Amino acid sequence: MIHSILKDKPTRLFIFFTAFFVANAMIAECIGGKIFSLEKLFGLQPSHFSLFGQDGLSFSLTCGVLLWPLEFIMTDIVNEYYGPKAVRQISYIAVALISYAFLMFYLAIHIPPADFWITTKTDSGVPNMQSAFNGIFGQGMWIIFGSLTAFLVSQIVDVTVFHRIKRATGEKWVWLRATGSTVISQLVDSFVVLFIAFKIGNGWSWQLVLAICLVNYAYKFTMAIVLTPLIYFIEGRIEKYLGHDVTRKMKLAAMGKPEE
Repeated sequence: MIHSILKDKPTRLFIFFTAFFVANAMIAECIGGKIFSLEKLFGLQPSHFSLFGQDGLSFSLTCGVLLWPLEFIMTDIVNEYYGPKAVRQISYIAVALISYAFLMFYLAIHIPPADFWITTKTDSGVPNMQSAFNGIFGQGMWIIFGSLTAFLVSQIVDVTVFHRIKRATGEKWVWLRATGSTVISQLVDSFVVLFIAFKIGNGWSWQLVLAICLVNYAYKFTMAIVLTPLIYFIEGRIEKYLGHDVTRKMKLAAMGKPEE
């Protein structure tokens, strides 16, 4: 039975999408603790501007935002060919496994370290490996809760907007439903994670939350537009892999329509 399942191309493709989706989300969460300067990445000096009365703002972003645009592209692709139930399923799997990973991080942090290990990287400028380990993997509970909540909520928004646009436009305008659903869901994602993690969890002012939200969203919005051609490229590769008739049937089934 397992051989017949694995020989089915749509099934194999779904397994690949699920594995990539979960791994990409997991990596984004793990590297999210590092903040980088977008301006310096392009060889520019950080821009200092004001927004909502907050001075000294610049495009300082979490490394996690480098991967989240790919997550929303995968959401749209799975939505297109497998439907909203499939998106919700892989989203729940991702949240469950990320929660499991954070639990393991927590346990690893609190396991007593070997004495010799603590100073093994002193020559490399890391005087205390336990402190470094805690700093990398010990994200605050409000940040973890905010991130996972924002992820789930934004996925639901993405699925809903995607299908409403598709019902209105049919098979036309792939860019509109893919990009439109992403830019809306990314706004929700940016606000929810900051609201929970920093407004509720750290007492930030509304002005600061909104300012940081818009700075982050400006990047996500831009990436959603820039990566739109990737949607067409992936869909083209899928149709070549599965064949036109199979992809047509999958798209109809994803929309809950009978085969023509």
